[in-house]
Amino acid sequence: MSSSKYDYEGPRAKKVLVTADRLTLELTDGRAISAPLAWYPRLHKGTRAERTKWRFIGRGIGVHWPELDEDISVESLLKGQPSRESKKSFQRWLDQRKLKTAG
Repeated sequence: MSSSKYDYEGPRAKKVLVTADRLTLELTDGRAISAPLAWYPRLHKGTRAERTKWRFIGRGIGVHWPELDEDISVESLLKGQPSRESKKSFQRWLDQRKLKTAG
């Protein structure tokens, strides 16, 4: 049995929509699943422009936002799992963002 994350056989994302308060993925099996943007602090703190710059990971097993360094898998959304990033890590990211915008 392979342990590659790309062996995931469940539904995949085919469309991404990020609003001011929700993340919604349309899936290949016809469902749409959404979660509060507050579950993903980097997306929540990101600008509208940053939220629109995403790409699929592994042919749709997840979504990556390069400017926010955020990855969200279809599987975690289906399980109802919010971000697992620690407060310390998130604060470090926020501090780095502030330095970039100040410089």
